[in-house]
Amino acid sequence: MKGKKLDLYALASIPLVMTLGNSMLIPVLPIMEKEIGISSFQSSLIITIYSVVAIILIPIAGYLSDKVGRKKVIIPSLIITGVGGILSAYAAWSMNDPYLMIMIGRFLQGIGAAGAFPVVLPTVGDMFEDEKDVSTGLGIIETSNTFGKVLSPIIGALLAVVIWYLPFVFIPIFCAIAILLVLFLVKPPKDDAVSQKTFHQFFQEVKETFKNNGKWLITVFIIGCLNMFILFGFLFHFSTVLENKYNMEGAGKGVILAIPLLLLCIASFLAGKKIGKNKVIMKWTIFAGNLIAAGGLVFVKTELSALMITIFLSIAGLGIGMSLPALDALITEGLKKDVRGTITSLYSSMRFLGVAAGPPIIAIMMDKYDGILYWFLTGLSIIAFLITFFLIKPSSDKKPESIIS
Repeated sequence: MKGKKLDLYALASIPLVMTLGNSMLIPVLPIMEKEIGISSFQSSLIITIYSVVAIILIPIAGYLSDKVGRKKVIIPSLIITGVGGILSAYAAWSMNDPYLMIMIGRFLQGIGAAGAFPVVLPTVGDMFEDEKDVSTGLGIIETSNTFGKVLSPIIGALLAVVIWYLPFVFIPIFCAIAILLVLFLVKPPKDDAVSQKTFHQFFQEVKETFKNNGKWLITVFIIGCLNMFILFGFLFHFSTVLENKYNMEGAGKGVILAIPLLLLCIASFLAGKKIGKNKVIMKWTIFAGNLIAAGGLVFVKTELSALMITIFLSIAGLGIGMSLPALDALITEGLKKDVRGTITSLYSSMRFLGVAAGPPIIAIMMDKYDGILYWFLTGLSIIAFLITFFLIKPSSDKKPESIIS
């Protein structure tokens, strides 16, 4: 870790910025519905389009990062994200019916997102030889990601109090800061981190990786997707309930939304420090995290007080926060360096799939199946800890190949 702390902190700014650029819109969505006359489902698509585009393009960004280098993918991606924020802000400021242009801006942000945070994970894997340093580094990255989620509802709500579309204005500002940090503090990747293979050779190597490690890789993909679906699903629902049922708006609402995310952030930081290089510990951290999440979600009912809902969702957030850095470490450390970018990008695509699917599916359930919504989310957490128990089977050996599929 010595001599690379500035590089790591600069990289940590990327998930922070990307999370702020997406999650700070969650408390603003009910306001947007009133300001531009759209439905809850339409407002949920403002989150979803960003993630859907990222899902499609993340594997391409991962391949390019293996082929041409991580930094050469990250910086242009941040620029595109900033341009998308400018377009959305301009549309909201100048147009009577800005929804379509906002969606186009979000589309551009999704393109940028594909080459930003997902490429950070393999970059951290490239930076360190010692697996314990990799785990600690990934814990810092995931903590930055979750800290962004903590700040997002507060910042988004505060900005929206001034002007409802101000969160869009700040996206390019955040991107510019991250670009400068990466440009000046992150050293160029080593030559051996860039693949010289043809696409056919590369494809065959990825295919071989799935042939040898398919069961545990796909299991980690599914758990990552479920964790993000649950998190963004309950955040979307909680934001709507706070505004519609409890009449909470502005900074107060943002602070309440941030509480479960604060627990998630703390759990991510501590888990990243504790899991080290032991893949058995990683498995049981993922198992315990999803079990705790299920234990919090099962008690949530909309007729409860805002305080009780916050407590139970905070327990769920803590559980998800435990799971995420262990998933990151398992998938990063269990792979050879020259395919790491592509495989971790596929994992990031699955996480984005959860982010994309959560809000619209929860919006539909709020209209038709509100009574079983949290039973549904509990069931997803149960699936996550069961497949962790049965399908991730690491030996006590600490080498990457010790994961048995």
